[in-house]
Formats: sequence, C-alpha cells, structure tokens
Amino acid sequence: MRRVLVTLATAAVATLALAAAKPTKNPREAYPASWWAEIPRDQAASWEILPQDAAPGEVILSKRTELGIFSNFAETPIELDGERYPSLEGFWQMMKYPETADDARAVYPGITWPHTRAAVSQMSGFDAKAAGDVGSANMRTMGINWITYRGEQMPYRVMERGAHYQLIVRAMRAKLLQNPAVKDLLLKTGDLVLKPDHRQEGEVSPAWKYFEIWTELRTELQATSH
Repeated sequence: MRRVLVTLATAAVATLALAAAKPTKNPREAYPASWWAEIPRDQAASWEILPQDAAPGEVILSKRTELGIFSNFAETPIELDGERYPSLEGFWQMMKYPETADDARAVYPGITWPHTRAAVSQMSGFDAKAAGDVGSANMRTMGINWITYRGEQMPYRVMERGAHYQLIVRAMRAKLLQNPAVKDLLLKTGDLVLKPDHRQEGEVSPAWKYFEIWTELRTELQATSH
C-alpha cells in the first residue's frame, strides 16, 4: 500500500510539473497580430499611443491599424436627423461654429471664422480637427462653454453625461449601425479592453472617451448577436 501511495504521489508531482512547464496560451493569439504591430518610437506623433503600448488584455484603437475605423477621424459616413456627414469629426467640430447669421458667435466683435458651419460638417480627419481648434480658440476668446445642434445650446466641456454626451453616443451608434465594417470589427474585438491612441491628460468630459462609448456599444451589440 505504501509503495502504491508513493507511486501515486510521484505521478501527481510529475503531472503538476508538466502543467507548469506547458506554456500558457497568449490571449492575443485569437486576434490579428497587426493590432499590436511594433512601430518605431521615432515615428510616433507627440500625442500618440502606439499599438505595442497596450497592456495584457488591451488593444489600442490606433489609426495605424484597421482599428482606426473607430476613430472620429475615420471616413465612416453617417446620416443623422436627415443630414449626412462623412465623419464623426466633422459632425463634432461643426457644432463649435455659428449656426445662423444672428448667432452670438457670428456677431461677436473681432472673431474670425475661416469656414462655414456647413463646410466643417463635411470635413474629416485632421482637416476637421484643425477647423475645430479654431472654433475652440474662438470659444475661449468669447468666454463661452457651449456649442449648438439644431438650435439647441448645450454645455460642452462638462463632466456630466448631459445633452452633448448623449448626442455623441447617438452619432456613434449611427456610425455602428450604418457601417457594416464598423459593426463586424467591433464584434471581433471580443472582450479586449479598448484604449485610445492619443493621450488624454487629467479629467476629460465623458464624450471625449470614445473608447469607453465603443465598449458600451459593443456590450449592447454582443447582447443582441447571440
């Protein structure tokens, strides 16, 4: 009996040793390796978080990979409230611009608007961002913290999930539902933690956290896809 027990104990130790020696599966193996492609640091923009900077279980929504489709910059057209926009960035940035000729922003003394609101609405990528930067500078000059959409004035840089946040979520949901490639790729991200590809310093408005909004939309999508 003692010899049997010793034999069993030896076998158990060997099994444990074998299990310990067996390499653990890399969770990234279930996803395209290109999502974590190494990018030389000297090629990174000052604002950029590179794909390889993702921690275990995370993925960067980098514009350098196909995951860049989730960026507001991406040319993924949406139709919202009867209007068509080539990108979320143009939709976002246009709201900083005067909506009518008697808009307080249009008649403020000393302020210059290099584009019309309609023109900004049809921009994408860095062009839309640059137009929006002018809008933000003008807002600071005027001392205002509001933008407008369809005549409604709403607070802009706020921590509450208010009217602007709800509008951005609605626009992102439109992007998801109206662009099959977005829907398919979002589902393919599985349970990875989605992270931004640009640095966000300090506390920022919830509307800026597009990666968290995409996570919530993914949860909704997964619930209806089973």
